Amino acid sequence: MVKISLVKFTEKDCEMKKKMTISKILNAKGEKPLVMITAYDALFAKLFEESADILLVGDSLNMSFAGKSDTLSATLDQMIYHTNAVCTGAKESFVICDMPFGTYMSKEQALFNAVKVFQETPADAVKIEGGADKAEIVKYLTSNGIAVCGHIGLLPQSVRSEGGYKVKGKDERSAMSLVNDAKEIELAGAFCIVIEGVKADVAALVSASVGVPVVGIGAGHGVDGQVLVFSDMLGLFEEFTPKFVKKYLDGATLVKDAVATYAKEVVSREFPSEKYTY
Repeated sequence: MVKISLVKFTEKDCEMKKKMTISKILNAKGEKPLVMITAYDALFAKLFEESADILLVGDSLNMSFAGKSDTLSATLDQMIYHTNAVCTGAKESFVICDMPFGTYMSKEQALFNAVKVFQETPADAVKIEGGADKAEIVKYLTSNGIAVCGHIGLLPQSVRSEGGYKVKGKDERSAMSLVNDAKEIELAGAFCIVIEGVKADVAALVSASVGVPVVGIGAGHGVDGQVLVFSDMLGLFEEFTPKFVKKYLDGATLVKDAVATYAKEVVSREFPSEKYTY
């Protein structure tokens, strides 16, 4: 007779290994500012995992690493590739994949492409730019099992139609429009909202008007968290530095100095020395 041993699983055993979940993100509202940072590959994602609550695979990679003037030419295949890389490097992180320009022009197209992201990557959520005008799409996604992070204020994917990067919330009408955008996105089911390039007092008003966390970038500290493009905050991107970016490292100088030293040692045959030779 074969003796069968029954193992009792607790709720804790069944929990996802993620250190951050949608429930935890929602519960952070009014309790702890959320730390979000962009990541595009496994190497840097692993370095960021310990400190960041959320990793955003942003279409900003098109500018930071593809050398483009804006984000618009990023493709869904690019985003899927980089999202997989980030998820591989930071397996315990909560990862959001940016839906690139042109992939959510209708709710049907948005669902088709978001399902593709979920099927082909371990991403926890997708991010969509737009306010009240995109609420129907957000609702369609969330009602079909797709977790959505909203994005209001300055919209990088609209930079050409708006004639450049323009700060939002400069007057009462704009401020009230942003409040309405946030409320509509929340009502549609978004679990958090990125607010970009907005006057600080208006961003604080927007954050206070909704029950989901509002994560700012260039929107002051009166919100529920912050996000920065990592190549900006580490001083790796030299073309320009937005006003809202604080450089926590002079990365470009450090890298160039290191490579110059390497080149010098190669030419002088100082490298490889006996220490680095089999």
